[in-house]
Amino acid sequence: MNSILQCLWDRKSTRVFLEKPIPQEVQEAIIQAAMQAPTAGNQMLYTILRITAPSLKEQLAETCDHQPFIAKAPLVLLFLADFQRWYDAFVFAGCHPRLPTEGDLMLAMADACIAAQNSVVAAESLGVGSCYIGDILENVEEHRCLLDLPDYVMPAAMVVYGYPTEQQKQRKKPQRFSSAYIVQENCYRKFSAQEHEHWFREQAERENRLPFDYTSYMNAFCKRKYLSSFSREMSRSVAIYLEKFRNIPT
Repeated sequence: MNSILQCLWDRKSTRVFLEKPIPQEVQEAIIQAAMQAPTAGNQMLYTILRITAPSLKEQLAETCDHQPFIAKAPLVLLFLADFQRWYDAFVFAGCHPRLPTEGDLMLAMADACIAAQNSVVAAESLGVGSCYIGDILENVEEHRCLLDLPDYVMPAAMVVYGYPTEQQKQRKKPQRFSSAYIVQENCYRKFSAQEHEHWFREQAERENRLPFDYTSYMNAFCKRKYLSSFSREMSRSVAIYLEKFRNIPT
């Protein structure tokens, strides 16, 4: 296995960091790696906010589901899906652009997330751990105010980085599903109830989570994640962001 593939296999979320700063040149290497990511038409439809103010990190640690480790992370990067920059450039150049719509946002979201993933792989290669913070999509009113977000900018992902503790290094990475559950060919096929249970049971066996009760596991997981208050809040916040992009192209 080559070094890039090894980084992809080894990388796991790190939530406890050593009290050790990330050198400026390492931070810059991570950011530059993010900027080398594939991008639609070389537009780079994202802005990267480096969060350095301790007070702002503390606020984000609270608004992002009360996670203190965010404030302790040596490096915090917020990847914003950004169509505001190009829209403004079009206006200033006298292009008479249409207003941005949902399609533009989806393109920008893809650009931002690809850049974020480049950054975590680069960080892993440099011995720096990372963790995605999906909760940045919650509390839309507060986050727009905290970060001065204009109309056509939306958080795509926040990532925190730091050198992992020994415990975090040794922590086992969760097993992924079998590729047969994820990869299909040519067209989409829905799985039967029995097939779903089979793949979840197979994953549980690989993780030594036996005995495994499929129905109990799925009900608990659904309640903890999909039906949770934070999931509902994320949906509410995303809907508010989307309203800004619900314009009819002219």
